[in-house]
Amino acid sequence: MSSETRGPSSATLEGDARRLNARHSDVNVGEIAIGVVIGRTSEFFDFFVYAIASVLVFPKLVFPYVDALTGTLYSFGIFALAFIARPLGTVLFMAIDRTYGRGVKLTITLFLLGSSTVAIAFLPGYDQVGWASALLLALFRIGQGLALGGEWDGLASLLALNAPERRRGWYAMIPQLGAPLGLIVAAALFAFFVANLSAQDFLDWGWRYPFFVAFAINVVALFARLRMVVTPQYAKLFESQELQPTTVTDTLKAEGRHVVIGTFAPLASFALFHMVTVFPLSWVFLFTDQGPARFLVIETIGAAVGVAAIFASGTIADRVGRGTLLGVTALAIAVFSGFAPQLLDGGDVGEMIFMILGFLLLGLSFGQSSGAVASNFSKAYRYTGSALTSDLAWLFGAGFAPLVALILASRFGLIAAGAYLLSGAVCTLVALGMNRQIVAYDR
Repeated sequence: MSSETRGPSSATLEGDARRLNARHSDVNVGEIAIGVVIGRTSEFFDFFVYAIASVLVFPKLVFPYVDALTGTLYSFGIFALAFIARPLGTVLFMAIDRTYGRGVKLTITLFLLGSSTVAIAFLPGYDQVGWASALLLALFRIGQGLALGGEWDGLASLLALNAPERRRGWYAMIPQLGAPLGLIVAAALFAFFVANLSAQDFLDWGWRYPFFVAFAINVVALFARLRMVVTPQYAKLFESQELQPTTVTDTLKAEGRHVVIGTFAPLASFALFHMVTVFPLSWVFLFTDQGPARFLVIETIGAAVGVAAIFASGTIADRVGRGTLLGVTALAIAVFSGFAPQLLDGGDVGEMIFMILGFLLLGLSFGQSSGAVASNFSKAYRYTGSALTSDLAWLFGAGFAPLVALILASRFGLIAAGAYLLSGAVCTLVALGMNRQIVAYDR
């Protein structure tokens, strides 16, 4: 789609950005990588700020009329709303992308994401507005989900298209770095406030500050990503239909099988994602006497291990192939699901072992899970197909993971929480078996 067919708002916005960045019209792979990492870190920071608050804050602030476990389950129910809204956001914002251009779409989605997140900072509690507190929280969470579905900018695909032939696994892992980096920043912020404020002060106002920070981070991410999407190099790929937005209906009709396989191929890593981030925090907070600040520090250490493992996944994938790595890690996650959750009742040592092993496996698998079958999509449907498979994989693999795991663990013990994780590993192995092309594909 040429610039002449886009709306006037997009032309003005993208024209201004091109002039501001005229000296950088030839964007190299390193610059694209930086833009991708900034964007993903911003997205996951928003995600983890909410996730941590859903354990430490919302059960008491929004659901004080029920016991702590029930309040946390209610909170996790609202947590899942964003994952349900993501595919709807993709449908909505792909239409905006086709009509007004990527610059307009990205501006709206990042503003919606930042606004929804910072609005939560002003959330009144149940004591002030009653049931309306939960309703407002749900609306803001849906806003986050719609924005997360719409913020797909194709930069990860652009990075893959420009990756050196023998370094595709390395460049595929770069977008995934945003997850542990976002967790490190979010967990460190909450750990600081929890450790330095009284419980009452933290619940009254301390928890709100990380949500304010999220808006500032989104502003930085907006400019970094706009600088990428309006470059002539990116526009050329867009016009050649390498990254052409299409309707979701047409994409499903033409590439439905690849969408289904792409949804289930990374399920092991997406299920593990919440099993080592959100769920263990809720278990430790609800069922042990240990303080949350200490465990948030453990999560930060685990996330650092995850960063190293994601880097390692790039090197390993380039040597043995992405499909092989995904299959081996899925088997390892299946084994992990059989014993590891019980370590959360093992005190400091058990929790540390659980988090280190969990993040090690997460980094190796998650590092290569994004767009695992993107190469199967034809050029005309790759942009929309990749966005849609990502949304659905997060929905089925991660959206309900904290809720299901906490229900199972609270009723049947920690060993039962591994059942959800095991199901994700089985889905990954089945999807890889159905799609032999990915096993031999080293991208």
